[in-house]
Amino acid sequence: MLVAGGVGVDTIVRVPELTIGHGDSQAVQPIRDFVAHTGNGVALGLHNLGVATTLVDFVGEDEQGRMVLDHYHRWGLDFRHLPAPEGTPRSVNLVDDLGRRYSFYDGRHPENLRLPGHLYRPLLQTHAHVHVSITNVTRDLLTDALDSSATISTDLHSWDGVSDHHRRWAYAADIVFVSTERLGGYRAPIMRDILRRGRAQVVIAMAGSSGCFVLEHGHNNPTHYPAVVPRQDLKHIADWIDWLAVDSNGAGDAFVSGFLWEYLYSGHLQRAVTAGRICGAFACRKAGTHSEFISEDLLTASTNALAAPS
Repeated sequence: MLVAGGVGVDTIVRVPELTIGHGDSQAVQPIRDFVAHTGNGVALGLHNLGVATTLVDFVGEDEQGRMVLDHYHRWGLDFRHLPAPEGTPRSVNLVDDLGRRYSFYDGRHPENLRLPGHLYRPLLQTHAHVHVSITNVTRDLLTDALDSSATISTDLHSWDGVSDHHRRWAYAADIVFVSTERLGGYRAPIMRDILRRGRAQVVIAMAGSSGCFVLEHGHNNPTHYPAVVPRQDLKHIADWIDWLAVDSNGAGDAFVSGFLWEYLYSGHLQRAVTAGRICGAFACRKAGTHSEFISEDLLTASTNALAAPS
């Protein structure tokens, strides 16, 4: 698996609620930094599930960049990188007492910065699938991926179905993930549009605590899958007994990694959706972004249990 773009550092600030109180300051829990962002979450999630994974991106020659490199060295992740001229991308995420988050992302890469072909073209020849983050640095890589034999996936995040920036990735990928956050009542028409105008075989609209909606090529209406509640759905699996949602950072990326882990291996859509839902729920168990990943054994057991006839 090749994952392109989406490496950075999150600063997590725990707040009682996602509002600004009176005065000019507020005492909060300890503020922590985490190696994060979307490509990071997908790559480490897959790597932890036993999928041979390579991540390519720019990273700054700064404190955050050293944090990223040290982190990947500890994980044993294959990270091919070049210096980021403006430093390592960062975000500040506010997380409330219910685990909901609001993110301030600095997107500091210059608009014309691109991953060079010599870094990724050999990898396109040796990887059957590439997951492409929707950052400008991956534009040329996406074009070359379309000319290769690799299948492509992408996550459009909180696309509104209108912004031109996202369309390139939306219509180029074979598997498209998107958040329902800004789709409103146009969720189904936008999912149908992606299938009609692009090459996608399936579109997955992730809806957080409401689960997800899945639309396959050749179908007209999305199928809804509820979110996994481990205390109810998987109560016999010991690792999940004390499950409690504390932080939704990275849940979408975890969903993507779980879905791809199953779908690219078996081609079974419903099992892939189940694996994605389980990974998304598991990511909410611990504070911080991409701070814990489900094991392959537990995901396999959980998917089998949840997919089994009642």
